[in-house]
Amino acid sequence: MDRIEFSEKYFKELFGNDFDLSDTDPEFNDIVKRFVFGDVPLTWDLSKEIRELITIALLTKNQQLTLLETHIKAALNIGVAPVKIKETIYQTTPYIGIPPVVMAIRICNEVFKQKGINLPISSQNTVTEDSRYDRGLNLQVELFGDGMKSYKDNTPEGQKHIPQFLSEYCFGDFYTRDGLDINIRELLTMCVLASLGDTEPQIKAHINANLNIGNDKSLLISALAQCLPYIGFPRTLNAMRYLNEVTSK
Repeated sequence: MDRIEFSEKYFKELFGNDFDLSDTDPEFNDIVKRFVFGDVPLTWDLSKEIRELITIALLTKNQQLTLLETHIKAALNIGVAPVKIKETIYQTTPYIGIPPVVMAIRICNEVFKQKGINLPISSQNTVTEDSRYDRGLNLQVELFGDGMKSYKDNTPEGQKHIPQFLSEYCFGDFYTRDGLDINIRELLTMCVLASLGDTEPQIKAHINANLNIGNDKSLLISALAQCLPYIGFPRTLNAMRYLNEVTSK
């Protein structure tokens, strides 16, 4: 199957007749369709589910809500579980802030209502008020190494609440949730950090974290390639450079 045939089939599988600019902008429509749904998936191997979850995370960060609605529908069209879509949106919260996630949740809820999906989704929480710090810190150690155990102690006075919140909120409240496994959460986090730009220390740390839990370089390259149509070449190339620097050591 050639690129054009593949892209047409893939596009139809995801969207049906939605998101088609062929009537008004046929040349742009063909360029985009053949690159996003032909070149990228034919060159780098990722499941359709992971592709859509990455895209949903990026559109949440970018606040491209019309396209987010379209891709949530596309994810459902190919059988992605509603809980995975919700958890993908939630996972972006510590990195992009609460307001854009609230907007994305509203769009997601409207799509779910249209599709007859019951809300709220069943609880995915696995921590209590007493356990969220310890669970979060244990995950940080798993991802980033034993140095996380002394991170709070080594933080200057008056700032120790930041590593406390990092363990409790980012890793305790979000990373410990069911619905997505830790490997997918870390992959999504790397992609969101790539989309933000100016995150070299954080993205390098999360590249290492991905490698530590078994997401190999080939998978990380494929995930960053999936980001390319949605965040552009400069930020994608920067993220690829960081990946090469980390893996060359």
